[in-house]
Amino acid sequence: MYHEPALRSPAVEALQIRRNGVYVDATFGGGGHAGMILEKLGDNGRLIAFDHDPDAAGNVKHDERLVFVPHNFRFIRRFLKLHGYLKVDGILADLGVSSHQLDSPTRGFSFRWEGPLDMRMDPLAAQTAADILNALPEEGLVKILSEWGEVRNARSLAAALVSARKSTPFTTIPQFLQVVEPWVRGQKPRYLAQVFQALRMEVNGEIPALTEFLTQSVELLEAGGHLVVLAYHSLEDRMVKNTLRCGNPEGNLQQDFYGNIFRPFEIVTKKAIVPSSAEREQNPRARSARLRVGRKLPV
Repeated sequence: MYHEPALRSPAVEALQIRRNGVYVDATFGGGGHAGMILEKLGDNGRLIAFDHDPDAAGNVKHDERLVFVPHNFRFIRRFLKLHGYLKVDGILADLGVSSHQLDSPTRGFSFRWEGPLDMRMDPLAAQTAADILNALPEEGLVKILSEWGEVRNARSLAAALVSARKSTPFTTIPQFLQVVEPWVRGQKPRYLAQVFQALRMEVNGEIPALTEFLTQSVELLEAGGHLVVLAYHSLEDRMVKNTLRCGNPEGNLQQDFYGNIFRPFEIVTKKAIVPSSAEREQNPRARSARLRVGRKLPV
């Protein structure tokens, strides 16, 4: 299977799909969410799906109700307008990495394989993980390891990486692991996952892209429409919470002339929905998923 989405049914149900509505699957991947959405749409319903990984395009099945956009969801407003949609009835995004990406040695997303240090969601993007490791100043490495990966000994690891690259530039995963492994703290798989996550998020500009996507989603939703987001990292989850609460990923409260606070959403999920123990056992990669839902309020 290309990918088994976490919390697939709760996420799609949260959209409260109307048969003739217009919906966005911002992270198409293997088409797991999209397939369920299409099952609920009528003949006049529409689904616009985004994914900038060329491999995802191979999962698109012909359906006149489906428009596939092979671009990053940070361009959601631009491409919705291009296809004639200024507002939509629901937006769903699953921010996780697909199993297909993790299980492809040549993509470089996982420490389990002997592949290149790549990690690009879009293989045509300019910078690979190796490029960043070889060029980013030490303080820059500290920043991404600590903020994106929450690596506790980020400063020590960054110094070791800078020292190692002086003699041999990084190119492959085994070479990278040889430098990282002496600095592992706590459980090795968890530590390595955090390091790889930090690099992946930097390579793909995931935080800036998510900021743009969430900001535009607030404007694009019709009143009564639902924003449904699955996050797997505390920073991403906080950005989603802030957007539902304040209308922006930074969490800045906005007030009008009279001091009334702008609340764009009714928060449907007071606490994040998490996978059941049965789902976590069946799909271990779902274990860190956090599902949050907001219903757009009238302006």
